[in-house]
Amino acid sequence: MKRILSCLTLVAMFIAGTPMAFAKESTTVELADKAKSAVLIERDTGMILYDKNSDEKLPPASMTKIMTMLLIMEALEKGQIKMDEMVRTSEYAASMGGSQIFLEPGEEMSVEQMLKGIAIGSGNDASVAMAEKIAGSTDEFVNMMNKKVKELGLKNTHFKNPTGLPEEGHYSSAHDMALMAKELLKYEEITKFTGKYEDYLREGTDKKFWLVNTNRLVKFYPGVDGVKTGFTNEAKYCLTATAKKGNMRVIAVVFGADTPKERNSQVTKMLDYAFSQYQTHPLFKKDQSLAKLKVSKGSEKEANLQTSEPISILTKKGETVDDVTQEIMMKKDVQAPIKKGDELGTLQLKKEGKVITESKLVAEKDISEASWWQMFKRVMGDFTKSS
Repeated sequence: MKRILSCLTLVAMFIAGTPMAFAKESTTVELADKAKSAVLIERDTGMILYDKNSDEKLPPASMTKIMTMLLIMEALEKGQIKMDEMVRTSEYAASMGGSQIFLEPGEEMSVEQMLKGIAIGSGNDASVAMAEKIAGSTDEFVNMMNKKVKELGLKNTHFKNPTGLPEEGHYSSAHDMALMAKELLKYEEITKFTGKYEDYLREGTDKKFWLVNTNRLVKFYPGVDGVKTGFTNEAKYCLTATAKKGNMRVIAVVFGADTPKERNSQVTKMLDYAFSQYQTHPLFKKDQSLAKLKVSKGSEKEANLQTSEPISILTKKGETVDDVTQEIMMKKDVQAPIKKGDELGTLQLKKEGKVITESKLVAEKDISEASWWQMFKRVMGDFTKSS
């Protein structure tokens, strides 16, 4: 570990932002024989621990709501919405079939209550109400979903709605769904919703509504605190689950199981396998400052680069990380303005010269353009120094 922390190299270069193909562990263990496709990854590194047809395009059913929740959490982080802000239910949102929290046209709930309805109760009506709140219309929200798909580098996903209700051309894959969950879990607050087995809506009224998590493993498997189930006749039983034990968090995805019991059994096998065979070595927390980058024409001369997610190294149990080095690559010729969260660099962890983990480094805060007076003082200061 000491070697990792001492081998910090700064490389000034332009980061193209191409998505990284995560490494894959080779295993002959069969963990999901009764699923159409499945994948098991470690959250921090994205390392694939088990794979079965994980790139096959399949209907994701309500696992679609992982992307819906991701966009909600992003909107919260950017301050576009607040947890206590009220959301009005449109006629269209109230008309959604399938899983719902039975919103009525004109009914208002807070963003927090809507998020409960989505994460715990899989509410299609709540999903559409939030989509309309964030984007102004469901169609525009779907555009945002597909824009995020491209941003994450997902190759086998296309969304037609924010709910997962069957629609031609609406599909995803086990691997893509795992990466969406990986992104969602950067927002640690989300597990307060996805990890709750039961809760209530409309408390204090005669329409009090009991929510029970559709992910039963939240109650029956220690450490499980998300993320989302799915079922339609076409998709069959699906689940993207996450569990944390000690320093290690993993994500297991199953598509197309015939029964809820088979779905849960196969996810349980994958979780057991991960925790029995591997260990995670944490290096950095989310939002930890790692470097400074020069900014041209900014109100501040430098931007702090911080981690966008927890960063760790995964090994088989008993292995060390003494032979791992790290490298920070930063964009060059960066000019103000800069927005908080803008990608300005990349941290790579390497073993034997090969990249084993890659993660974005982002701006800690907004940096506006320098005023003419600031620029004048800098020029005069540089002139005085050179005289």
